Amino acid sequence: MTAYNEESGTDSALRRSLGVSRRRFLSTCTAAAATAIAAPAFGASPAFAQPAPHKEHGHGHGQALVPAAKRGIILYTVRDATGRDPLSSDLPSGFREVFKELARYGYKQVEFAGYGQHANAPGGSNLETVEGAKLLRSWLDDYGLRAQGNHGFIPSSWPLSQSDLDQFKRTLEIANILGMDHMGTGGDPTGSAYRADWDVAADKWNALGQIAHRAGIKLYTHNHDAAYGFLLDGGPLDAQGRPTRSSGIRKLEYFLKVTDPKTVWLEMDIFWAHVAQYKFHTYTAHDGSQRENIFDPAALVRSHNKRYPLFHAKDGVVNTTSGQGYDMVPFGTGVIDYRTFFRRVGEANHRNPMVEQDNAPSSTDLAQSLKHARIGYDNLAALRK
Repeated sequence: MTAYNEESGTDSALRRSLGVSRRRFLSTCTAAAATAIAAPAFGASPAFAQPAPHKEHGHGHGQALVPAAKRGIILYTVRDATGRDPLSSDLPSGFREVFKELARYGYKQVEFAGYGQHANAPGGSNLETVEGAKLLRSWLDDYGLRAQGNHGFIPSSWPLSQSDLDQFKRTLEIANILGMDHMGTGGDPTGSAYRADWDVAADKWNALGQIAHRAGIKLYTHNHDAAYGFLLDGGPLDAQGRPTRSSGIRKLEYFLKVTDPKTVWLEMDIFWAHVAQYKFHTYTAHDGSQRENIFDPAALVRSHNKRYPLFHAKDGVVNTTSGQGYDMVPFGTGVIDYRTFFRRVGEANHRNPMVEQDNAPSSTDLAQSLKHARIGYDNLAALRK
């Protein structure tokens, strides 16, 4: 193996993007070498993200990286529990009982993923009303929880239809009743790769952000991996007159440039950002050359510091056959180096990390999602500087 310079060169850039020490970098490079023939391009194997021993990877010593008041969970993780029939199970069911259980684990914040629950739970199936929001707020208050966001309604129309505008304003009213500082969506601003479509999306989000700002709410969008792929913004045009090559800027990086930093915010899903790092590492430049650009999620957050008030904290283990690079696992049990990530992005009292695990519910272990929520809390609380 080549000897590397600790302060400069390719290895330094790779280590910064992946958040690893020199010792960890060297050890993971050794592991990666075994797959180099099958996957020669960087990013084709996520082996560089292999964890250090548990203590370095997660726990450390000293001050907590995530303050107690900022430890949250998105309720999508335990959607089977909020949707469970309380008349047919002794397990926590519906929002009220789930809030009680999450508070018992130590959580202080929740992010909603809609306001529906089982019809037999207190309050009925649909709490997306003023009265339903007041009921939810009373339960949150009872258990010392704070609502901090919702993956809810973003108008599909543009320019806005009157019905979409009215519904959007209702969602803001509900957010205010619940005491949220932030309200957002679980989707990307657009699924397109073309700059023109991102310009349209930026116009729409700037307008929605202004409406939310007037209501006292910070509006945010949430990423999946594709939103950190490369924007098509130049080069030869295809038969439909669309660009076919890239300047190397990523879609959400461009979105950050063309939206108002005072009214449009982002929630980084750190798992999907690492999937993007694995998938999108080379692009075809305007001149036709192939270029490499390794995505560094933490560096992007640092360069747009206050625009990332929320995170989804979900973990993964390496899977080079999935097409994603990772399989999702309970928070703190995978290879994503959250200790380094949170240390790099800083601003601990500004960030709101929400534990998430899309695949936590189980049809055979009905308590699994809550068990995994507890594991996630314990590992989030254990992160130390």
